[in-house]
Amino acid sequence: MKLQFSPEEEAFRLEVRAFVQQHLPADIRRKVEGGLRLEHQDYVTWFRILEARGWLTPSWPVEYGGPGWSHVQRYIFDEETLLGGAPRIIASGIQMLGPVLHAFGTEEQKRKYLPDIRQSNTWWAQGFSEPGAGSDLAAVRTTAVLEPDGKHFVVNGHKVWTSYAHWCSMMFALVRTDPHATKPQEGISFLLIDMNSPGLTVRPIRMLEGGEDLNECYLDNVRVPVDNLVGELHKGWSYGKYLLGHERTGIAGIGSCKQQLARARRLAQQQGLGEDGLLQARLAQFEVELMALEFTALRLLSANQQSRIPAVEASMLKVRGTELRQAIYETLVDIAGPDAVPFSVEAQCLEHLHQAATGEELVALAANCLDSRKVTIYGGTNEVQRNLIARAALDAF
Repeated sequence: MKLQFSPEEEAFRLEVRAFVQQHLPADIRRKVEGGLRLEHQDYVTWFRILEARGWLTPSWPVEYGGPGWSHVQRYIFDEETLLGGAPRIIASGIQMLGPVLHAFGTEEQKRKYLPDIRQSNTWWAQGFSEPGAGSDLAAVRTTAVLEPDGKHFVVNGHKVWTSYAHWCSMMFALVRTDPHATKPQEGISFLLIDMNSPGLTVRPIRMLEGGEDLNECYLDNVRVPVDNLVGELHKGWSYGKYLLGHERTGIAGIGSCKQQLARARRLAQQQGLGEDGLLQARLAQFEVELMALEFTALRLLSANQQSRIPAVEASMLKVRGTELRQAIYETLVDIAGPDAVPFSVEAQCLEHLHQAATGEELVALAANCLDSRKVTIYGGTNEVQRNLIARAALDAF
């Protein structure tokens, strides 16, 4: 197969590039390129700009507001928006819940929830991980018991590592509805939970870089209408696997890798290392590895390519992509040298940059590197993903 884009795809690339250049607000671009902290309103502003163009939900069917793009167009869109300094589409409602509702939700659920997701009026938290049930989601212990009248579930449990829960008004969660199921994957259901329900408490988790993007959620006798069950009772494991396939493909972060590699080259020039042979060889190695990762992703997107182990393609991209991102962030800190040592949580905000003792390119490097430690953990740890890949490969061959 020829790994090259068609003239139509290249024209689409130029269209996306021009759109980002013209419509991305300058303050948001500056934050992204400098690795500074993005607030909720930054994401909402950019997402609504994309939605006005019909580009916010590239993986959604046309009848629900999707643009009708091919897999390759979606790939180009992700790459060009990131290279143009735009924020990633991090909203779980767009990337994860939307595809699940399209495939398994009732018509009433689709009418009720999908429009507000597209308009960024409702943000959704992903209530999957728990203490003792992170990468092993089959071990979830949060329970949902149906009331005698059959109208509500009563939910009790503890969710953790819940990204951006403090910005969210709704949660989609895996809960155990049959504690006597013979297999741990059985007896799990997929529920939609109002975050403002009595008995639901959100507590932030302070991270290494000082941010509080992750949270834990406590559910104490939270009543959920039975109409908020997605799909069939006790079949939530299948819906969760379907969702995670969408999540892990995006976690590969090829566009993010290119974005940070370009940042590394800029920083090398700024630090007087533009002609350093060892550093240039290191950056060239990243470029080669990134090219190999990109070709792998493109092969999997090709309509003519048939994988022998399709169930773990997303896991393969997730493992390699996240490790490469971490290595590039570590290199950024090495390039900065002693200038990367100063650390200020406040300086990661745009309005405090004038107070920073170091240059704008340097102020967030330590925080960015520390924050990157989580990428090999979320979405299922890379250790677990390797086990899945190995088992599937052995079964296939």
